[in-house]
Amino acid sequence: MGMDDDAREYHRSEPPGKIEIATTKPTNTQRDLSLAYSPGVAAPCLDIEEEPDRVFEYTAKGNLVGVVSNGSAVLGLGDIGASASKPVMEGKGVLFKRFADIDVFDVELDITDPDAFVESVAAMEPTFGGINLEDIKAPECFEIESRLRERMDIPVFHDDQHGTAIISGAALLNALEVTGKDIADVEIVFSGAGASAIATARFYVSLGARKENITMCDSSGIITEARAENGELNRYKREFARDVPEGDLADAMAGADVFAGLSVGGIVSQEMVRSMATDPILFAMANPDPEITYDDAKAARDDTVIMATGRSDYPNQVNNVLGFPFLFRGALDVRATEINEEMKRAAAEALAELARQDVPDAVVKAYGDDPLQFGPEYLIPKPLDPRVLFEVAPAVAQAAMDSGAARTAVDADEYRERLEARLGKSREMMRVVLNKAKSDPKRVALAEGTDEKMIRAAYQLTEQGIAEPVLLGDADEIRRTAQRLGLSFEPEIVDPSERSLEPYADRLHEIRKRKGVTRTEAGELVHRDTNYLGSVMVERGDADALLTGLTHHYPSALRPPLQVIGSAEDTEHVAGVYLLTFKNRVVFCADTTVNQNPDEEVLAEVTKHTAELARRFNVEPRAAMLSYSNFGSVENEGTSKPRQAVEALHDDPEVDFPVDGEMQADTAVVEDILEDTYEFSELDEPANVLIFPNLESGNIGYKLLQRLGGAEAIGPMLVGMDEPVHVLQRGDEVKDIVNLAGVAVVDAQE
Repeated sequence: MGMDDDAREYHRSEPPGKIEIATTKPTNTQRDLSLAYSPGVAAPCLDIEEEPDRVFEYTAKGNLVGVVSNGSAVLGLGDIGASASKPVMEGKGVLFKRFADIDVFDVELDITDPDAFVESVAAMEPTFGGINLEDIKAPECFEIESRLRERMDIPVFHDDQHGTAIISGAALLNALEVTGKDIADVEIVFSGAGASAIATARFYVSLGARKENITMCDSSGIITEARAENGELNRYKREFARDVPEGDLADAMAGADVFAGLSVGGIVSQEMVRSMATDPILFAMANPDPEITYDDAKAARDDTVIMATGRSDYPNQVNNVLGFPFLFRGALDVRATEINEEMKRAAAEALAELARQDVPDAVVKAYGDDPLQFGPEYLIPKPLDPRVLFEVAPAVAQAAMDSGAARTAVDADEYRERLEARLGKSREMMRVVLNKAKSDPKRVALAEGTDEKMIRAAYQLTEQGIAEPVLLGDADEIRRTAQRLGLSFEPEIVDPSERSLEPYADRLHEIRKRKGVTRTEAGELVHRDTNYLGSVMVERGDADALLTGLTHHYPSALRPPLQVIGSAEDTEHVAGVYLLTFKNRVVFCADTTVNQNPDEEVLAEVTKHTAELARRFNVEPRAAMLSYSNFGSVENEGTSKPRQAVEALHDDPEVDFPVDGEMQADTAVVEDILEDTYEFSELDEPANVLIFPNLESGNIGYKLLQRLGGAEAIGPMLVGMDEPVHVLQRGDEVKDIVNLAGVAVVDAQE
């Protein structure tokens, strides 16, 4: 099947469409229904009548946007009518939810008269926290948006006008940064004079461009004052009429610095590109075919041609999804009365700044593993970059507060944490640890210091103030890689070839001499194996923690720190723990990486260490010893080990958290089973620390939860070591390194 047939099947498969309504409160009992509807619902209704702003407290209004259209200008399809526009409006709702966790009702109005349209939308103000106007033809769209903004006390935003303006505005700021040009001096040519082009030109002026430097062309040529005087132009086009000779697009582009295309495909030739000023900037944003193709524009001349299009198969896609979800997120969260110019500028500037930062591995992988680094080929972030939410929305919220559009205020740091929590429970949990780490950063040795991911992680750790990274490895190679990646920092490096490691060799020999390691062998180990070097540095106190394992098998990475640092004084065994986060709960799974067949003493020890780890994440532990037996229902050697471990923990005066077992996995995590069948259990709530009976079950269990249960995983975190050491999984991403470094810093603090 082709794309059209695939899309038809995608939309009509059960259930038809792309969105649904989901409940957010329990509806399992008669009491639940009484609270949700009659008679309980009367109480919040009366409260809202008495104090109207309580509607935001009691209802979904504060997170609900109406996507409203009459279908008069749908994508490239034209005036197809309200009903035919519904798949597009549902799609817009999908993007709101996917990228900013905003709920949407799509509203298709079979109304072409602007007066009637305005009246209908204004009457819906009690329902929505904001209105996104969509696919309404020009020039009516200007009047409709303007009148609704004046009349309604919630944000009204016409994305077809302002979305492209904001995203291309961010690209323009960075393109000018790359070329070294000043926005106040550049000559800008527009191809197209519809709603999007006029709004974009206005926005460029808001960013600092001068109106007298903007030449706009429509299908009849340059928009001139002579044409305005002859009555050829509507009042919106007249805003950009210039006192210049008449001519066509080719005339306008000669000597121009910037081309902004919002018209039709294929109307710009290579000769027209060659006529532009040095290092030209071309935003050919017509869809699906740009005014000139990326390849033709690049091949037209030898200097730096900066090119952006609306297509995803070329660099610098001007995609509106980078704008509207995050604008509304910031506006809704401060209960803004409008989306004003200051908020739009803040969004563009935040996007421009984000593009200059290091790009997460997950984003690079999503776009084919091609390098993404600020420059001519990477001016704006990618739509799938999760950081856009908590960079752009806070900037918009702050601009709303500063400009007087906000009805409530938010604390910047707390708000960012709330936004990160919307992206998943794991971000919320890690924010707790990273904030603790930032309060007192420690020195973390990164054993595989020449690896690109380690260098990028070191940069992020330094920039965010999480840790003081120490990269181990060849200093020249590390600096070359950092320079190639555009990372402007001077990391601390320990290069075995540049400094004397005699004290480390002496200490390693002292520790391992009765294990057959000679002094010569100790010297060779610290020089050639940075796992041993890093381990001795931590053991001697020259570093506070060690991270390794990115390019090693787990056992080989774990062996040196075990030999050199060893387990804690009161501990015989270490263990690997994964934190798994779900939408509304977290669980710690142990042991998942180290002990193959633990006895009851090891199980008890692992439980205590895992409970301590949970508390570092501000989680009060409730531990369950897992088995295929429930409290003695099966008697054999395998089920007795977790049972005996529970008895030992109950007898241990240091254990101040509930623990019980042995029990089956569903018993441990389902509240009804614990309460109804096993009400005698020590656990009065579902367990959040799951202790598996052996390594095989632990490794299988956490991976099934991660892959089939949709959990996000943080780890493996090593517990029980005498000093903080964490062993990464081969192929972990930069964010995993940063997260484990944060955990290591908190370990070192405590």
